[in-house]
Order: sequence, then C-alpha cells, then structure tokens
Amino acid sequence: MQPFTQRVIEIVKGIPEGSVMTYGQIAALAGSPKGARQVVRLLHSLSLSHGLPWHRIINAKGEVAIQDGEGHNTQVYLLRKEGVEVDPEGRVDLSKYRYCPDGLEADFY
Repeated sequence: MQPFTQRVIEIVKGIPEGSVMTYGQIAALAGSPKGARQVVRLLHSLSLSHGLPWHRIINAKGEVAIQDGEGHNTQVYLLRKEGVEVDPEGRVDLSKYRYCPDGLEADFY
C-alpha cells in the first residue's frame, strides 16, 4: 500500500463522531495538497474493506458531494445521526463541525 493511501486511511479513521473533514484537508494532511480527487477515489474503493467513516468527508464548500439520491440521503442521514446539522441543501457549517487534527487551524486548508 502506498504511503499516501495509508495516511488517508489513518486520517479518515481518526475523524471523531459528530465531526467532518474535507477531501482537500485530508489530501493536504496526507502529503498531497492537490490530491482531493485521489482521496475521493480511495474512499470509494476502500471504505467498506477498511471500515472507514466515509460519511464524515464533505467538499470544501461544506456540502455533501454525493449527487445520487440514495448515496446523498445515506450520507445526510448518517451525519445527522451523529449530531451534525445538515441543511436541506446538504450543507454543513464547517466553522462548527470541521475537525482539525494535531491542532492545525482550519485556515491552513
């Protein structure tokens, strides 16, 4: 397994319940600041086999990025179940729910 992939898995597993991170934030912390799309692909292919809390990852605008109905609804449901407020358009307040590990400020991302 590539170091970037391993680091993404570790970061995603470390997101606490009731918090979210962005694809770009994870990519930057894993060592590839422009690797947000790669994070998307890794989550798609590895979430089930590694038990990743994929639903805690949203886009940089604070939106649920999954567009299809079932996937979108599942992610919104799981976030709300953890206490994350998701508005009717699928947006989350990043200033309130964004997780910043290692004491790094959200503005870093």
